[in-house]
Amino acid sequence: MFDGFGRKIDYLRISVTDRCNFRCQYCMAENMVFMPRTELLSLEEITLIAERFIGHGIKKIRLTGGEPLVRRDMRDVIQRLGRKVKTGELAELTLTTNGSLLTEYAEHLAYHNVRRINVSMDTLHPEKFAEISRGAKVDQVLAGIAAARQANIKVKINMVALRDFNQDDLIPMVEYCAEHGHDLTVIETMPMGDVGADRKLEHIKAEEFISPLLERYSINPIEYKSAGPARYMGVEPLGLRLGLITPLSNNFCDSCNRLRLTTDGKIYMCLGHDAHVDLRAAVRNEGIEAVDQMLQKALKLKPLRHDFNDQLEGSAKILERHMNVTGG
Repeated sequence: MFDGFGRKIDYLRISVTDRCNFRCQYCMAENMVFMPRTELLSLEEITLIAERFIGHGIKKIRLTGGEPLVRRDMRDVIQRLGRKVKTGELAELTLTTNGSLLTEYAEHLAYHNVRRINVSMDTLHPEKFAEISRGAKVDQVLAGIAAARQANIKVKINMVALRDFNQDDLIPMVEYCAEHGHDLTVIETMPMGDVGADRKLEHIKAEEFISPLLERYSINPIEYKSAGPARYMGVEPLGLRLGLITPLSNNFCDSCNRLRLTTDGKIYMCLGHDAHVDLRAAVRNEGIEAVDQMLQKALKLKPLRHDFNDQLEGSAKILERHMNVTGG
């Protein structure tokens, strides 16, 4: 599949639920109102739509949320899509999680062909972790990561860069990741949804955020490339692979290869735009065959670039969608 700008689209991110057992301050409001369950895609709808996308050339699927592992039938979702990896129809099935339920799910994920996962963890400091997540325990996440490693699942840590909050925690995180063999990705915040915070104050460029590393380590670009938008560099002598996701400070839209299926069945062609097509309505009214036509419409509507910079500068409307609905 190719969009209107000639970019090959082979990566689908599926938000299986908007619910989460954390309330991270940059992601959602403290008293978040979640969607009625009737608005969420069913297990059958998720798998049928995913199969249709695979038939059109999607090679990698990432399951996200909210926290995907809080969904009651998540074991079935993983099992059904994991079969596509086993048959070779899908190159990779991955997951982004807060890690809190991995002790329960790690073996199931590994058995059904999930070889890599991303775990969101912004600090190792227990009190600061509880503050940013509004009450979660970092020890629970660390135990989940250990369970994933025990199941031979490769873990990458995602650390959101927050000005005046967790920059001092970067070096301990880098050393932790190097010690345990995890890649680390630093992610700039994106202005999505009303979370009760001033986006301009909390945003910090990834290059500025990692500046403390330059005082201790040698950092140089490397050629490694993942399916996502990160730029990678090596941190020596630690042997750490460090990724930077920089939607605001260093735009990566020219190489965008993904579409996003939201928890309520909408396809968003870009995280930073409101344009979408409603697959849930089409499938429920016309049948699964409607996916084909809607997919072609989505490809034509995919924009060249996101609007995040304009939103922060006040020249574009801040997106009302929260990250947990669209999928992190």
